[in-house]
Amino acid sequence: GIMAEIAIEIVELVLSILVCQIAGFVGSIFTVPSIPTWYKKLKKPSFAPPNRIFGPVWITLYTLMGISLYLILREGLGNPQVQVGLGIFGIQLVLNVIWSFVFFGKKSLLGGLVVIAVLWIAILLTIISFLNVSLLAGLLLVPYILWSSFAAFLNYSILKLN
Repeated sequence: GIMAEIAIEIVELVLSILVCQIAGFVGSIFTVPSIPTWYKKLKKPSFAPPNRIFGPVWITLYTLMGISLYLILREGLGNPQVQVGLGIFGIQLVLNVIWSFVFFGKKSLLGGLVVIAVLWIAILLTIISFLNVSLLAGLLLVPYILWSSFAAFLNYSILKLN
């Protein structure tokens, strides 16, 4: 009945958010150990936010990504536009983790800048493909591309200073 349908929708929403939060968690495995050691010692620009800002921002962004993913999945896997969107979404989510690995895990400022540039393009393509399926799903990713733009500029600035 209706309660079963609602329960299924809730489970799908939670799973969609969980997939994105897991990507964030995997990225944090590389990030967290480097913050008080390597990252702390880097010269950073005056606009670099305090470290305590990054966790809450990313948790929020991964939640928005998950809601966006859920809205796309609701449109049906048989829809070719959904399939394309999900493929690009998967690529950007993997690139998101790879950035954490390269920047914090491998401690490569230049490598991080290259990855985040490719990630930015993948996020843009995800937004465009999601907008073709769901206006809200696409709009929910706008804070993500804005933050990633800031993160890319921060990455570039740290590279220049070091």
